[in-house]
This record gives sequence, structure tokens and C-alpha cells, in this order.
Amino acid sequence: MLAYNLGVVLWGAFVRATGSGAGCGNHWPLCNGTVTQGPGGAPPSAATIIEFTHRITSGIDLALVALLVVWAFRRFPRQHLVRLGAALSALFLITEALLGAALVLLQHVAKNASVSRAYSLSTHLVNTLMLLACLTLTAWWSSERVGQAVPPALPRRRAVWMAAVSLASVVVLGVSGAIAALGDTLFPVSSLAAGLAQDLDPAANIFLRLRVFHPLIAAAVGAWLLFYAVSSASRRPDVGRRAWSLLALLGAQIVAGVVNLLLLAPVWMQIVHLLLADLLWITLVLLSAAVLSFPP
Repeated sequence: MLAYNLGVVLWGAFVRATGSGAGCGNHWPLCNGTVTQGPGGAPPSAATIIEFTHRITSGIDLALVALLVVWAFRRFPRQHLVRLGAALSALFLITEALLGAALVLLQHVAKNASVSRAYSLSTHLVNTLMLLACLTLTAWWSSERVGQAVPPALPRRRAVWMAAVSLASVVVLGVSGAIAALGDTLFPVSSLAAGLAQDLDPAANIFLRLRVFHPLIAAAVGAWLLFYAVSSASRRPDVGRRAWSLLALLGAQIVAGVVNLLLLAPVWMQIVHLLLADLLWITLVLLSAAVLSFPP
């Protein structure tokens, strides 16, 4: 289930990176008022096929998560955390679909470079991260005793705030990355120097002026996650594997970010960069959940 949703998220990024978000016009859930036709009844374009494929996979996702909820409530007893995780997964998937529809109906797709698109894009990204987190925790709770409803005590305050800061910082980083990626898509350049000149131009579009902050935020968040992972592994040896996995993904993500910058953000590299970001987020959610649980 988690892997499938990850695939849907990556395909959604492909829709954005290829400018195919308007492939179905401003109609939802159908394309241009029909099923898969292009504007005016013309044969479907590549953008139409890409966008409608995303809608189909999202519809399948709704059915799969509905089955997940039924399974959770039939398989696990009252007050078990798996029930909560499955219910929250369904809730965030519904809001995910509604936000996707809003992007289309408000025409915050394709070449739209308005400030309002930044808000809708950021909201969509945060909801996606919450959905992945809920699916991740549902899977973990279904295979661990931590899914039992009533813990014997509460985790220490230090562990709670460190986990909260870690998760929140990655959300902020993800939002800045989404804005930077949109800037790359809307305003492609032919050289790294031209891209830097765009970023520093006070008259440039807001997406370009915000793009320059993404590497700075990434450096700060990377330093914090390094500290969090090492600190967690030293205090809780039982979470060491997750901590080192987080550090490995952090290193891979930094390399991918540099390569993405040097190659001027080709579509395939944007997808790789996002995949690593999502895997980093999933690993961080698992590490934080393990740190806040109780050692075996």
C-alpha cells in the first residue's frame, strides 16, 4: 500500500514536471468533459494521457485504502493504533483528492506562475507527507507491539520535541523544494549562471526568488538530522539501524540535489530527487516513532 502510494506521488510529480497538469482542461474528474479526449473532441495528447493516468491511479488508490480501513477494523481490536492509522490514511487520501481537484479547477497547473499557486502547492505537499506518514505508521503498528493502545508511560519531553523539530523541519524543506522544482519547470534555463542570475534578479518571479533559499534550508535541516540520528542511536541502540538508514538517505539526497542543480533539473532527475526525499521522510517517521516508543 505504501509503495503504491509512493508511485502515485511520483507520477503526480511527473505530471507537474512535464507541464501536463492542464491535460484535461479545467474539468474534473473527467478530461475535457469526456473521458480521455483532448480539447474540442480531438485525439488525446500526451499531456492528456499523463494527467488522466494520474487520475486513474488515484482512483485505484481510494479503493485500496478503503480496503485497508476494512481490514484494520476487522483484524485489530478496539483502540488499537492500526485502526487510527488506517482511518487517518483514508482521511488524508480524501483531502489529497480534493486538493488535486482544486489545483485543476483553479487552474493552478501548467504555466500558472501566480502566488496563489505556491499556497495550493504547499498545502498539497504537506497533505501528501501526512498521508505517507499515516500509511507508514499503519504498517509499522500492524507488525509491532507498539500498536497496543495504552502505553505504560509517556516518552520523555526531550525525545518528543526533538522528533517534532525533525519532522517539522523536513516538512519546511519539502515545501521549499516543491517551490524550487516549480521554478525549474516554469522558468528553464540554458546554464547554471543564467539560473543564478534569475534567482538574484529582484524583478524575477516569486518562485525564482524563493528558489535560492532551498539549498540553505537543506544545509540547515541536513545538519539537524545528522545530530538527531546520531543522538538517537547513542541513546537508543535499538533504533541504530533506522538512524544509519536515515543518514545514508540524507547523503544520497544531498548528492542528488547537487546533481539536479548541475544538470539544470531534468525531469528524470527531479523524480529521483523526490523519490529520495519521500524515502527520507518515511525513514524519519519510523525513526521518530521508534524513539518515542519503549525499548523491547
